[in-house]
This record gives sequence, C-alpha cells and structure tokens, in this order.
Amino acid sequence: MKNQLLVVVCLAVASGASAQTSHAECSHLVMLKFPDVKVTAAASVPAASTGAIRAAHCKVDGVIGTEIKFQLLLPDEWNHKFLMGGGGGYVGGVDNQYRAAVNDGYATVGTDTGHQGFVTDASWALDNPERQINFGYLAVHRTAEVAKAIVRSYYGTNEAHDYFMGCSNGGREALMEAQRFPDDFEGIVAGAPALDFVGIGAQFIKDAQAAFPDGKTPLFTPAAIKSVGAQILEKCDAADGVKDGIIDDPRTCSVDVAALQGLTDQQKAALKKIYAPTGTIYPGQPFGGETEAAGWPSWITGGSPMQMPQGPSLRYAFGTQFFKFFVFGDPSWDYTKYDVSHAARDGRRAGLILNTTNTDLSAFKAKGHKLILWHGWADAGLTPLATVKYYEDVKSRDAAAGDYTRLFMLPGVLHCDGGPGPDTVDWAAAIDAWVGNGKAPSRIVARKVEKQQVTRSRPLCMYPQHAVYSGSGSTDDEKNFVCR
Repeated sequence: MKNQLLVVVCLAVASGASAQTSHAECSHLVMLKFPDVKVTAAASVPAASTGAIRAAHCKVDGVIGTEIKFQLLLPDEWNHKFLMGGGGGYVGGVDNQYRAAVNDGYATVGTDTGHQGFVTDASWALDNPERQINFGYLAVHRTAEVAKAIVRSYYGTNEAHDYFMGCSNGGREALMEAQRFPDDFEGIVAGAPALDFVGIGAQFIKDAQAAFPDGKTPLFTPAAIKSVGAQILEKCDAADGVKDGIIDDPRTCSVDVAALQGLTDQQKAALKKIYAPTGTIYPGQPFGGETEAAGWPSWITGGSPMQMPQGPSLRYAFGTQFFKFFVFGDPSWDYTKYDVSHAARDGRRAGLILNTTNTDLSAFKAKGHKLILWHGWADAGLTPLATVKYYEDVKSRDAAAGDYTRLFMLPGVLHCDGGPGPDTVDWAAAIDAWVGNGKAPSRIVARKVEKQQVTRSRPLCMYPQHAVYSGSGSTDDEKNFVCR
C-alpha cells in the first residue's frame, strides 16, 4: 500500500493540482494507475438546489484488489478535511452513511467492503475467507488509504484532519479502526456499534426462537407489542420528572412482565426471554421501542411493513445469516434447534474477524486521537447496554479514558435514528471541535426534526450524566435542562 500511495503523490506533484482544481480535471482521475487499485469512473457533478447531495463535486468510483468497490466525493469547495462514512448491516453495496457531509465541504468516501448483495444477506461470505476479512476489517482500512491518496492528488495538499463516522455495523467499523488501525483517523464517531458479532448473533437467535418458535409463525401481532410498549411507557415515563413520551434511562424502569395485560402465558414467557441477557454472553434488551414500527416489529417480533427475503424480522434475518454463512458454512442450518449456550465456542473464529470488543485503546490514545460513542436508549436493533458496558470497561482499564473517548446516550431514540426522542445530532461538528480545537464534548444538543421543523431539543450529557429538567420553561427546549 505504501508503494501505491507514493505513486499517487508523485502524480499529484507532476500534475500540479491545487485546492482550486477545476471540473475539467475531475475526469483525469481515471488516468491514475497504481498497483491493485483502479479508478473506473470520475465525473463532475454540478450543484443542486434539492436532494441529499447539493454541493458541486467530483464523483470518483473505483475498485481495490479483487472486488472492494468505493465511491469518493470531492467537493469543489473543500474544507481541507476528509470524512469516511460507514456501512450498515451486511453492506452489500457501496455505502457511506455520511455522504451528505460533502455539502459541508468534506471529501467523503464509502465502500461495499468487498461484496454485493442485499443488506440482510450474508450468503456472499460462504466459504470465502477473503470476503469475510474484507468485511470484517480490511476493506475500510484499504479504502481509507486509497481515498486519502486520491484526495491529496486531486487537491495537491494533505487534508488538515481525517474522520470516520458510522452507525450499527458502521459503528463496528468505527471501533475496528480505533482498535486495529489507530493511524487511519484522528477522530472517530461510533454510533450504536455492533461491537460483538458473536454475542449479537446469539441474542438474535435466542429472540428468534422466542418470537417465532415454530420457525415461521410470529407469536406477537404488532398491536400486542404496541400495547406492551404503551403499558411500560405509562409506568416509566414520568420517572425522570418529565412526562413526555420518553423513558430517559430504562434501567430505572421496573416492570413485572407477568403483570402486563392482554398477553397469553406463552407470550409473557417469550417476552421475559427477550428482555433477559443471553446467558453470560451478551446483555439483555432494556424497555423501550416497543410501540414504534421501526422498533420491535421491525427488529424483534415481526409484522412491520418492511419485508426481506432473509426472514420476518431483522434480528431473525441477521442472526440466521450470521450462523449460516460465518459460523457453520451451512445454508440449511436450522435456528430452532440451536443451543445458544454454544455460541461463544462455535463463533470464536468469526469473532476474531468481526468483533471489536478490545478495550485496549492505548495505541489510539498515544496518537492523541479522539473517539465519541453514542447509542439510542430505545434501540430495538442493538441493545444499548452493550455499548454502555464497553465504555465502562474502557474506563475501568484506563482511568484517564475521558481524555480521548466519551459516551452519549440518546433517550427515546431507536436504532441510529427515529423514535420520539431527539435524534438529529451534528456529530461531525462535535468530533471536529474536539480534534481541531481541543474542545472536548460534555454537552451536545440533539434535535427532533419533523417536516423540516425542530419540534423538540434536549442536551446529550457525557455519560454517566444525564439531562435533568430545571423545573421551568418548555420541556421541549434543551435550554431548560442541565447535565447532572
């Protein structure tokens, strides 16, 4: 890879590229030739008044190695910073969760991590170690190196700062970069990270066995789960002193599942299993997200409008695909017959490739780099308790961890976004202020935006602090809350 970077830098010097590179020069990027990387297309894209991507930019497509595809956006008005966005689920197409950062002047890139397919499909991993390793950790690292080299060639100068941001599997990619490749990014934002693939897989299978015990028929209707959520919310909403349709911290909420109304004994037993930890492997599922279509119906119990060929719920789909194609290499594997207590043993090899549970961030710390973790408390996709545990373990290992990593929890927010809680946060500004200006985040404002209007705002407080209502003013205005 060092030879590849050297060739690109030489090309930059030879071309005399500058920070004011014109549109005409964008197409010249297809002429870049260096080992194991091919730029397949480069085209100028004019500014637009609507849409997710509005800034004028140069769009570059390429392939690294056998099949790692990437797309890089180079804005005409560059802020001299580079931001790579992560990919969700099993990826399967070039994904950049923060590609809209180009509107703010960032050069930004995403990758398919070396395979194509539906986001819940992992069949591409069957008996293919190269694809598994690319997805696990290598493709993001290689894409970052290549993209930064092209950025430097195009603008004729190095970037001032480089960042990575991702949520879910993108959050796992973010932690992987901090743990395995601490040189790659000065600032990293990891949202709702799928940090323990083996533990997650075991939890997902446990929950699929509970919610779909016969392998196909859902045990719960969306109406039944909505009723469960409403009963829990009624009991726990005001525990934080504000009745606003949000459970601030579900760990403070005590509910007897056996006392819930409108459920059969079988349904109550299944709920207890879903809320419970997966043995000693993985934390349990806290209360919250049951009433939202993008919460429990989509992820756990089925019945949401979203349909997928890999199963009736996202946990069913992701869990069965993981064990079929990463663990056992058997497309006919039957989840209903599996003993999840064997998951840690059976998934050990896959975990070595995919897991980001390493709490030793000393190499990342030594570089002076910064990490922001965040998670929605109402996340029905990945339990927020796993992120809390990871952060607490990092702090237990290093009492000075707050100097380089901080956690923010988002009450009422589902998986990556959605839910009644404020879910819109300028994470790029937060990490940039920390890295670029030394302003460590302790209070970040989150907003709920509906129909382009801010309907609610709240402060996100550095964990373990949380937002407390001051006692006067609107409870939908962050100014009326303090961090304690």
